[in-house]
Amino acid sequence: MECITWFAPILPGKLDDWKSLIAEIEGPRKEDHRRSRERMGLTREVVSHMQTPQGDFACLFHEAEDLAKTFQAVASSDDPHDQWFREKIQEVHGITPDMLQGPMPASLHFDYKAG
Repeated sequence: MECITWFAPILPGKLDDWKSLIAEIEGPRKEDHRRSRERMGLTREVVSHMQTPQGDFACLFHEAEDLAKTFQAVASSDDPHDQWFREKIQEVHGITPDMLQGPMPASLHFDYKAG
């Protein structure tokens, strides 16, 4: 199993849009999002908000058997939920489908796990 933590900037003036996106994923789109992640092989997704002097960031943790494949699926899926999600992350974070198909946004250097 592979895991990655990374940060995505929340573009200036988009914090309320980001909060609305999270609320929508946790609310009316929860089942669509779950099915999307299962289809892509994502086994865990954790999203936090961090305020810094450089602005707001989404702190992300993703876990999957093959993260590169998962990110490519997010970038290229024709599923209506995935298309909606891509539009939202481009609007809120400036992340384009091409960026999701490139190299991973971070590299793992240390992973401690109890047991």
